[in-house]
Amino acid sequence: MRDPVEWPTRDLLTHRVQTTPERTAMVDADAGAQSTYRELDARADDVAATLATSVDTPDGTVATLVDTRPAVGPLLFGAMRVGATLAPLNVTLDAESLSAQLDTLDADLLVCERATEELATRVADCPVVSLDNPTTDAVQALETASAAVEPVEVHRDATQLVLFTSGTTSDPKGVRLTVGNLVASATASAFRLGVAPADRWLVCLPTYHMGGLAPFVRSTLYGSTVVVQREFDPSETARVLSEFDVTGVSLVPTTLRRLLDAGWRPDDALRFVLLGGGPASPELLHRCRERGVPACPTYGMTETASQIATALPETASEYEGTVGQPLVCTDVTVVADGDPVSPGERGELVVDGPTVTPGYLDDDRTEDAFGPHGFHTGDVGYRDEDGRLWVVGRVDDRIVTGGENVDAGAVADAIRACPGVEDAAVVGLPDEEWGQRVAALVVGAVDSETVRDHCRSKLASHEVPKTVRVTTSLPRTASGTVDRDAVRERLES
Repeated sequence: MRDPVEWPTRDLLTHRVQTTPERTAMVDADAGAQSTYRELDARADDVAATLATSVDTPDGTVATLVDTRPAVGPLLFGAMRVGATLAPLNVTLDAESLSAQLDTLDADLLVCERATEELATRVADCPVVSLDNPTTDAVQALETASAAVEPVEVHRDATQLVLFTSGTTSDPKGVRLTVGNLVASATASAFRLGVAPADRWLVCLPTYHMGGLAPFVRSTLYGSTVVVQREFDPSETARVLSEFDVTGVSLVPTTLRRLLDAGWRPDDALRFVLLGGGPASPELLHRCRERGVPACPTYGMTETASQIATALPETASEYEGTVGQPLVCTDVTVVADGDPVSPGERGELVVDGPTVTPGYLDDDRTEDAFGPHGFHTGDVGYRDEDGRLWVVGRVDDRIVTGGENVDAGAVADAIRACPGVEDAAVVGLPDEEWGQRVAALVVGAVDSETVRDHCRSKLASHEVPKTVRVTTSLPRTASGTVDRDAVRERLES
């Protein structure tokens, strides 16, 4: 008698296609086309065959410079099929930032598309292949396989994804996520949100972030359908939600607000709006209740393969500002001065459990990030007697704007490099549309627009300060450090 299988022995898509090959796996919302799991499996085989001839597999690294599109699914499962690590890169970053991240990865192959082909050839020091017909000899086409690929054995501790949490040039921080992390996250999410056979999860967020990638893993594990829209647009996304009977969608507060501003009201099919990437304001959640939008505020991060805690709509309504209890098998400890604190007391949120990354690409960063209670998130919050969490800020003042993380120190460094600038302090200010906006107080013989123009040439678009004020000096504490509260007051006044 064979031993029972307690863990996937091959990539998730291989198991799924053996179970429900004719079930709809993916919908291309822009083209209106649908793919079964059998068809998705064949496309993943094509990718796997190319990777097997282009990369030392298993254990090779494939970077991608691909925006949100259905091809992300075959890329992910094709890499898993041959044991390669997939590293999706942010297509909005500048060439210098991407080069730094590729150097950190030591990538064996870079996959691009037509829109990123020119950028890919500038930043890559490895072979480049394109999902589309290439326009230059420096890029090869992702060829169609002539034979199926035998899937390698899957190990739960194998690194499947590397995602970067920062877009800064000099300090890329790559998070390693294992197959075990991804499966544990999908399982825990199912326990909180539920799973129905007819579920359809809309992806309209960037797939170089975990929030955009997670539905591909989850839908394949569940045997449900992922609906892919290449770019969020309020009116088009409202149409897609209705036309394709979407039951769940991942959004950030900015995109949800834009949907509501466009007059959107959900259909009966919609079961949840997973709302992450930044704090959801009471005003936004009130509007959701008025419109019948099943908003589920969630707290998560790349280092935990997405969700840490999620509040169901009734919880969010009764306990204003909460992100709910931690997901199953996820432990959150509130720590101050190295010790756990009592309910109601504030401290840093420290997370442990099977969704937590084994670490960064940089071993020193990994050592600094973990302690006796688990992974130190850098977020400040508190919990109540029943374990519900509230997140109130950052230990290091990281700014979250429109679902994107911004390192305030990196932005300040970029501003200081602007001619005429003597010093700068960068903080996040509350913003109705973006959750937070990047704001800078600058000292020097310079004007605000010059500073912003300089930042546009050095930083990703979401890192460029929306508010810049020039002053004669930065407010400082008695010890000489910048008084960040006073900086915020000056910028808000």
